[in-house]
Amino acid sequence: MKILNVAYPFARLGEGTAGGAEQVLSMLDLALWREGHESYVVACEGSAVCGQLLPTPLPQGGFGSAARRSTWTIYRSAIAHAIEKWKPDLVHMHGIDFPQYLPSSGAPVIATLHLPPAWYDAGVFEIRRPQTWLHCVSRLQQDACPKPANLLPFIANGVPENLPAKHVSRRKLAVSLGRICPEKGYHLALAASQKAGMPFLLAGEVYGYEEHQRYFREQILPHCGKEARFIGAVGPRRKRRLLSAATCLLVPSLAPETSSLVAMEAAMCGTPVVAFRAGALPEIVQDKVTGFLVDDVWQMAEAIHECRHIDPVICRNSALVRFSGRVMVSSYLQMYERLIGR
Repeated sequence: MKILNVAYPFARLGEGTAGGAEQVLSMLDLALWREGHESYVVACEGSAVCGQLLPTPLPQGGFGSAARRSTWTIYRSAIAHAIEKWKPDLVHMHGIDFPQYLPSSGAPVIATLHLPPAWYDAGVFEIRRPQTWLHCVSRLQQDACPKPANLLPFIANGVPENLPAKHVSRRKLAVSLGRICPEKGYHLALAASQKAGMPFLLAGEVYGYEEHQRYFREQILPHCGKEARFIGAVGPRRKRRLLSAATCLLVPSLAPETSSLVAMEAAMCGTPVVAFRAGALPEIVQDKVTGFLVDDVWQMAEAIHECRHIDPVICRNSALVRFSGRVMVSSYLQMYERLIGR
């Protein structure tokens, strides 16, 4: 197969990426390359892929509306060039803004909805372009979608099975990882760890959106110090070490999460997850078995101490059964074959 994956134009692919969509795309690129298919990727400069990359420039000075419009124009041209040059059997799009650069005709297209359905323009569910399909990453997300004829069965996210870091001992430490933005609620994780008297590490990337930058300046940085640290973006190896060493992962999301790769990764490392009941998180965290589902900061603080009663072996075994990256990748490749066969 010849597959062209199109990334969100404002987030790099490769080590240190915080976005779930980018991690899924990287896993698909690797699987296509390993299995002898032709993998092509359109993504921003600085991205690292296994197949062939067509890079596009990132806007300088932030991601304001004018910068986004300019980037979409460049992206449309890059995608058209990639289709003409590589003649893919299928184009797979991953960005929330994919309608802005959706090819008007030509190769079949599938768009994965990595984010809550309400975050997309309503027109996404009314696309009439021939041979264009949508699909979701969890049952809860699929149930929340309108039901257009081109909505395929969901494919649940998964993570690599080899995540636990070797020779890493557990520490008295709570961690959070992800994009640093208001809807992720990391200021609440800071507050909960402080109430619990637990040292806290926050890892992730602050993107160039003014709202994200302001949130980081006003609600994260002022609360960092000796017992709570922000360490920026981390690569796969350091992420594994953090998750393998932590007492627990805190997921204080205020958004209706469609999935949570980092919660799956923590479980794969044998680490309990303490999460708000947001979106699909109750599908991922088995309350009082692989972690705790909580409703506020006080409950999160209490659950941090209760994590000592969670068995790491149970977390790991549950993740192997429920969050297999191999199963996810195999499901995508089978979907590609079916759609190309049409």
